[in-house]
Amino acid sequence: MPEPLRVTALVSGRGSNMAAIARAGLAGAIGARITAVVSDKPGAPALGLARELGIEATTLEPAKDSGRRAYGEDLLRVVDAGRPGLVVLAGFMRILDPVFTAHYAGRLLNIHPSLLPRHPGLHTHRRVLEAGEAVHGCTVHFVTEELDAGPRIVQARVPVLAGDDETALSARVQRWEHIIYPEAVGWFAEGRVAMRDGIAWLDGRRLDEPVLRGET
Repeated sequence: MPEPLRVTALVSGRGSNMAAIARAGLAGAIGARITAVVSDKPGAPALGLARELGIEATTLEPAKDSGRRAYGEDLLRVVDAGRPGLVVLAGFMRILDPVFTAHYAGRLLNIHPSLLPRHPGLHTHRRVLEAGEAVHGCTVHFVTEELDAGPRIVQARVPVLAGDDETALSARVQRWEHIIYPEAVGWFAEGRVAMRDGIAWLDGRRLDEPVLRGET
């Protein structure tokens, strides 16, 4: 059997998506293993969770008064040391430097809690509720220099229910995040999904629209 794809996860918070991918790999459900976790925050709960899962976990805080380029160069050096075939952003709350995104172009994934291109950026659940939208969800996409604008791979949709608040809506979306993110990583590990010329492809087919999952 081939060796599992080496994956490095970048985290800032709880790390639930990192853990979902890691557990899928440990269970043999996907041909990938998270072998390193890097956080920009020393107190991130994801660091302890990674260690509980037997994964090497490192903190790389930005130096005081350092810019995005300096941090990006440091991050590139640390991530490269782990020799990953894929880097996943799992709640990493820092905009990546273009040098980093260029170096890992086509090998860098993110999951975003909205149905991109709707609602890039922060506070997506609140914005969906304030807009009175009927459907919400999450998107796995390749990362490019433009924030939350890389080629989409797979989305999951959930209905917005009467009486929903941010907490309830977030929980329903996150349940699907934990399904579609490992799925997309598994596709990448199998060579089924790739980014070519700024476009996502799955099984040799151009993805003009992402694969759809979910409840609606």
